[in-house]
Amino acid sequence: MSETLTRNTAAVAPPSRSRAWTVTALLFAFLVLNFADKAVLGFAGLHIQRDLGITPQQFGLVQSAFFWLFAVGAIVLGALSSRIGVRWLLAVLMLIWIVTMVPLLGPVSFGVLLACRIVLGFAEGPAYALATHSVHSWFSPEKRALPGGIVTAGASVGPLLAAPVLTWVIVTWSWHAAFGVLIVLGGAWAVVWLIFGKNAPSHTAAADGTVELADASYRTLLTTGTVVGIALLTFFSYWSTTLKVAWLPVYLSDGLGYDTITAGRLIMLPYAFAAAGAIGAGFLSNRLTVRGVSRRVSRGFLAGGLIVAAGVSMIAFTLLSAGLPQMVFITLAFSLNTAAYAVAFTAIADIVHPSKRGPILGFLVAFYSMAGVLAPLVLGYFVGNASDKVTGYGHGFALTGILMTLGGAAATFLVRPEHDAAKLSARTKENAA
Repeated sequence: MSETLTRNTAAVAPPSRSRAWTVTALLFAFLVLNFADKAVLGFAGLHIQRDLGITPQQFGLVQSAFFWLFAVGAIVLGALSSRIGVRWLLAVLMLIWIVTMVPLLGPVSFGVLLACRIVLGFAEGPAYALATHSVHSWFSPEKRALPGGIVTAGASVGPLLAAPVLTWVIVTWSWHAAFGVLIVLGGAWAVVWLIFGKNAPSHTAAADGTVELADASYRTLLTTGTVVGIALLTFFSYWSTTLKVAWLPVYLSDGLGYDTITAGRLIMLPYAFAAAGAIGAGFLSNRLTVRGVSRRVSRGFLAGGLIVAAGVSMIAFTLLSAGLPQMVFITLAFSLNTAAYAVAFTAIADIVHPSKRGPILGFLVAFYSMAGVLAPLVLGYFVGNASDKVTGYGHGFALTGILMTLGGAAATFLVRPEHDAAKLSARTKENAA
């Protein structure tokens, strides 16, 4: 019988613990900047609409345009991760981000703003997938969820830090100056990454203690239940994530009547809870796995449950008027689903061979990014065509909550890492016999 398991079966020394956590910290910072530059348009939404003289529908188009080539970038650059080291890929991505923000330092037309966001979306498409693939490669299977959660937390810490800082910059100077701050920070990160960032050493990875990961074909992997389930879970979750970045700051100001500074402070709440939730969910997933709980529960049910709970919370806040109870549900609605990403992507690492993990994660990002294309446009449509803006926002967010609740619950039952890892291994053996 031919060799049917992994190509890399030779025993190698485990990665350096200190190096692994250094890379984790740098990737955390990478995601901080990644989401800070996504969020800045939301923080400056009213200022941009006023300065450029554009409608809510046009502003929704700008936010949607960010995702037009997002999927293409995720697939193309994700595929390159199997040929080019992640160290160089991430450095190049940061350089492209900086280039796309330079034109926004001064007055721009609607067309230039649109073009910059399209190119930025292409370069940011693979960012989360590449960062997650890299950090997973530095840790053994039962320990991946926590560092993955820390990296994921960067996506929330970015806007969390950016909200007070960039909002102050926008109010004090202009929204153009906010992009200048991001350019400086991005350049500093690239230098530090090239000095201290490293590619993970090659090493064998197993789905559990007995089943090694089969090097299955992309077609087989993309039709496996766990991969399909995670794709759907992240799609419904990303619909909400996109609205948090693109529309939630505007909703707090334009829909609920908070001033720019207050809205900038309130927006910190869901990001703070999301950051803590991502790390907590990763820690919990690790603990459950080490204690022998099935990964269907520690990965699938945990991730799916968080997304469903976020959906229910979103429906709830649309039924309340402005005040503390509504803000509690807004915080839960836009934080619980974010906490699910690291756990969900760890399920992919449980069944996908390392040589194909980067491209598969890229395909997943490409798929769920379609929610990023649709969500801003749909909410912009509701707001622009409703009898009043509060009603429009309410209908748009309620629809999102329903999608997350029903879709998330259904997709959860497809995630079965142990079952699918064993099935892929057996199928690969049969094909090679």
